Amino acid sequence: MLEKLFQLKAHGTTVRTEILAGLTTFLTMAYILFVNPEILGKTGMDVGAVFVATCLAAAIGSALMGLIANYPIALAPGMGLNAFFTYTVVLQMGYSWQVALGAVFISATLFFVLSIFRIREWIVNSIPLPLRSAIAAGIGLFLALIALEKAGIVVDNSATLVGLGDLTAPGPLLAIFGFFLIIALEARRVTGAVMIGILAVTVIAVLLGVTPFQGVVSMPPSIMPTLLQLDLMGALDVAMISVIFAFLFVDLFDNTGTLIGVAKRAGLMRADGHLPKMGRALIADSTAAMGGSLLGTSTTTSYIESASGVAAGGRTGLTACVVAVLFLLALFFAPLAGTVPGFATAPALLFIAVLMTAGLAEIDWDDLTVAAPVVITALAMPLTFSIANGIALGFIAWVAIKALAGRWRELNPALVILAALFVFKFAYSTAA
Repeated sequence: MLEKLFQLKAHGTTVRTEILAGLTTFLTMAYILFVNPEILGKTGMDVGAVFVATCLAAAIGSALMGLIANYPIALAPGMGLNAFFTYTVVLQMGYSWQVALGAVFISATLFFVLSIFRIREWIVNSIPLPLRSAIAAGIGLFLALIALEKAGIVVDNSATLVGLGDLTAPGPLLAIFGFFLIIALEARRVTGAVMIGILAVTVIAVLLGVTPFQGVVSMPPSIMPTLLQLDLMGALDVAMISVIFAFLFVDLFDNTGTLIGVAKRAGLMRADGHLPKMGRALIADSTAAMGGSLLGTSTTTSYIESASGVAAGGRTGLTACVVAVLFLLALFFAPLAGTVPGFATAPALLFIAVLMTAGLAEIDWDDLTVAAPVVITALAMPLTFSIANGIALGFIAWVAIKALAGRWRELNPALVILAALFVFKFAYSTAA
């Protein structure tokens, strides 16, 4: 049955290899079980319900990817997207988390439609590569600011906006130790480095009496507080257009980059650069995102950590299905997730930030018409505390600078239309 479903022999793999690859992928991305409930819980969502939604969304998404596309790529609620959901849409813009879930559902539906009609390629190709790198880097800097604030390393300062926290307090010290530990383990290529770092800081915090121990295993909490609680009508508000676009664009670029990167490493990409069954993979991803919003979590997306499973020999969808089973088993570890403090998950966020800002190395810094919009995009996200604002300002800056520099030929209709829409969005929100 497994051979018929996943074509193991054709891909030069075995059931044992696929299971080990699935376990490897799960260990490298299991940190989301601790981080996602902690972030989304700040919106007022029930933390236990979010934990269950996270497990189920990851399980369903990974299973869909494995069964529909037969790719060794796992899915879970995306980092950056969950921060945007909480800190921008809910805490900054003032929308309820139910409305934010509605926006996630609408963006996922649009993603599904784009995948069905193959419009995705046109959109992705219309966005310049430097601008895509800037968006990823901006999200990384946004996560870094959140991580430093959660750890107590960066604090509010009425005179200078931000300042240095008390580095002699247990929280900041343990967060710094956790970050150094994760980096060291990752440099040594230790599987599950991020999760090990989170758990190590948690154990030390419990032993020092800084964090109360809530247990390890129990029956899963109820998902009812978040199940089907999305507010679609509220998400159709005009001011939510930029939010929906932000969810859509980030998911679109994130998925495209992850699919290409992991598939290339797995040897699934053809010599001409074509990726077979790309459409199926995107349909699986968008369907998982819709399902995740119904369960009660932010956008579900493909995880670049899947590359660790590919490195361990994973070549088919069986790897993703093994990850799905492991996320279902994780449902019984809710007390452990509740024990993990914010300063233990902060190092994981900071580590993800390091990875996401790496794309800035590919920017042509000698071309000011490229460098300026990139810097504006990347800096606007943490400094305005909004991924949507960063994307909008980046598009506007790119079009305006290229046009004023007389380089109209480097623009395309999609870029100009999007920039105009973002200008209208800012004008509307200011007038309102």
